[in-house]
Amino acid sequence: MQLTKEQLLGFYNTMVTIRTFEMKVAELFAAGRIPGFVHLYAGEEAVATGVCANLGNKDFIISTHRGHGHLIAKGGKIDLMMAELFGKTTGYCKGKGGSMHIADVDLGILGANGIVGAGFPIITGAAFACKYKNTGGVAVCFFGDGASNRGTFHEALNLASIWKLPAVYICENNMFGMSVHQKDHMNIADIANRAAGYGIPGVSIDGNDVTTVYEAAADAIKRARNGEGPSLIECKTWRHRGHFEGDPSIYKKPEEQEAWLKKDPIPKLGTKLIALKYASQVDLDQIRADVEAKVEAAVKFAQESPNPAPDDVLTDVYAD
Repeated sequence: MQLTKEQLLGFYNTMVTIRTFEMKVAELFAAGRIPGFVHLYAGEEAVATGVCANLGNKDFIISTHRGHGHLIAKGGKIDLMMAELFGKTTGYCKGKGGSMHIADVDLGILGANGIVGAGFPIITGAAFACKYKNTGGVAVCFFGDGASNRGTFHEALNLASIWKLPAVYICENNMFGMSVHQKDHMNIADIANRAAGYGIPGVSIDGNDVTTVYEAAADAIKRARNGEGPSLIECKTWRHRGHFEGDPSIYKKPEEQEAWLKKDPIPKLGTKLIALKYASQVDLDQIRADVEAKVEAAVKFAQESPNPAPDDVLTDVYAD
């Protein structure tokens, strides 16, 4: 698949936006300016970017507790996201959802979820709706390696395969289910092998190479749109930070951390862009500077936004 200069530069911009947003969130959380917990996506940017580059507004995604990257890659606005993390009324969920529950139905973002494995039935239902209504849409489920051990994973893939639903299940295998390495909680090396049990395609790929992710997702999404049913894609990647901010990650071997940091997807793509003469280092630096300015503007927007009023505690919580 031949990718254009514009596509590759777009990938770079998206990944840099995710990384910059996340590192600013880490800074603000450490300073005590963001309430609750945050689980950062730094290191995994190529997965969300490569997958969501194939999607439009008629397509749906479901996210996880580590969901900021998915939202940005699907077109979420970073000022509304930042305001939500601050608990402000201008946030996506008016300050009531926080980091783990941001949603934007108009963009096909059905929300992040703090419950491991809870996204499977939701996105499978969305895939059923796409097929039933004949919208041509595809539903994509992002989940981690630990979630693939949940019953919801197996139930969803089974049902989606039987009904040939337009669903794509993206496993972001960052090697750790919280603090437990994959080798200690499952007896297979490739989670993609589980697809065989449901008679659907399964592939394990380099989740730190955005072009590889894009191409694998393009094939699966095309298959889904053509009525050929679901697919499972395992993207092997690595989170740079702890499971949550404040986690010292003592369970990670220093040499393994160092090896994975050398596979960082952002400089990897940057090197490719320079080699192809699609950009110079000056161009890449400018992209970073522009993104940093936008993130700072998002922080300012959040800081200056009002807090929710006590009388609004039940507003938008229940529906008639």
